[in-house]
Amino acid sequence: MAKAAWENKLFHDPAKAREWLEKLLWPDGPVCGYCGVTEDNSPLATRPGYYQCNACRRQFTVTVGTVFERSHIPLNKWLMAAALLCASKKGVSAHQAHRMLGITYKSAWFMMHRLREAMMPGKSAAPLGGLGKIVEADETYLGKRDGRPIGKSTFVTGFGWVQPRARYQTQRKSVSLVERGGAVRSFKVDSREQGNHLQHPVHERRPQVRAYDG
Repeated sequence: MAKAAWENKLFHDPAKAREWLEKLLWPDGPVCGYCGVTEDNSPLATRPGYYQCNACRRQFTVTVGTVFERSHIPLNKWLMAAALLCASKKGVSAHQAHRMLGITYKSAWFMMHRLREAMMPGKSAAPLGGLGKIVEADETYLGKRDGRPIGKSTFVTGFGWVQPRARYQTQRKSVSLVERGGAVRSFKVDSREQGNHLQHPVHERRPQVRAYDG
């Protein structure tokens, strides 16, 4: 019988998590996260996972230069949080993470923000699509519906007065561009006018790409 993904030892043992991350980030051996030297370092016998760089004379671990750097939260908790965030279609809240990982809400909030920030596309990210590619676009509203709906109620026979499915003033408008078989970009917009998201700046999608409104 196949084991569940969460039973993997790297999610429960900090040492196993560190070894896994070292194999992923250092396939050719330790690399100093401060000066980038690869061959002039030596492991510290008294501190597992720590290395002494003989070039810059600084001690480093595999977490230097990553979102895990300078965190007192065990590395296995970080990896489980990242796995949960990637495996959950609708995302993971800080409250849910703190219950599942067995850490404080404050720590879970900090972890979720760091991981989400790391998942954002960089400024040098290439535009979506390309010649012959298809990009789909759709919009939605995010946040609590604590405002009043815009529009009048209508009388429907057999149902009575029905509230309109209208916009809510307090909700944030969001648009997502999805390249078929490719990446996804989401961003906040100020207006939901029809076709507004298709006129988004060129740096988000290439001008020759066919865009479809969902």
